[in-house]
Amino acid sequence: MLKRNPLVLIGAAVVIIWVLVAIFAPMIAPFAPLVQNVSERLQGPSSVHLWGTDELGRDVYSRVLYGARITIPAGVAVIIIGSIIGSAVGAVAGYLGGVSDEIIMRVTELFMAFPTIILAMAITAALGADIRNAIIALVIVWWPSYARLMRSLVMEVKHHDYVDAARCIGASDPYILVRSILPNCFAPAIVLTTLDIGNAILTFAGLSFLGLGPEPTSPEWGRMVAIGIDFFDQWWMWLFPGLAIASLVMAFNFIGDGLRDISDPRLRGTKS
Repeated sequence: MLKRNPLVLIGAAVVIIWVLVAIFAPMIAPFAPLVQNVSERLQGPSSVHLWGTDELGRDVYSRVLYGARITIPAGVAVIIIGSIIGSAVGAVAGYLGGVSDEIIMRVTELFMAFPTIILAMAITAALGADIRNAIIALVIVWWPSYARLMRSLVMEVKHHDYVDAARCIGASDPYILVRSILPNCFAPAIVLTTLDIGNAILTFAGLSFLGLGPEPTSPEWGRMVAIGIDFFDQWWMWLFPGLAIASLVMAFNFIGDGLRDISDPRLRGTKS
């Protein structure tokens, strides 16, 4: 199956490379990300500074490497926390049904009525611009999609015969939900999670680009692109962090698309 989905392997390789970069950045980067050298400001790519320097003489290559230690954990944290909260809420709504389901889903739809980036901007602006608040804001706007997905999956699975059999032998509702229903709902959620990591990274970078993420001196990719735009002729300042964002987002999308094709029998049939 993976042979028919080479993009999955490409995406996985890119993600692994960036994770290794994030882990070993202090050993790989030739310069510290915050060290300034104004005498070398705005220099183009060279043998000393592979990707040039920024407006304060900081090495762009080193800053991009260190930026992976901010952007990747932030995106992953948003999806892990958001998926756990959303899946729990959706599972309860789908299993209980009735009034509880109506109340939970109306609240979910209220959050989903606003564009993701707009609501995240408003929440971050209210809480204060820093990494933690940006992650909190994205979690708040991200959990509803998982709640809606998990609700629909649970409502379908809870009517299966093996669930009825568990009820007949006296199993409790929490036991049925956790042991009999949820394990059969994870595959679609995992696909959505993989696809969403790229979206979360892109949105986090967008908040940083707008000045609602880490502090300006931080080597976060979105913030680096924002600063680089002010020096548009010095293309290396915005091109390399922009390529870093694009490569990571596309890699997660490749993996998610491949997992979706593998997990969906109908798609497997059309590609065989």
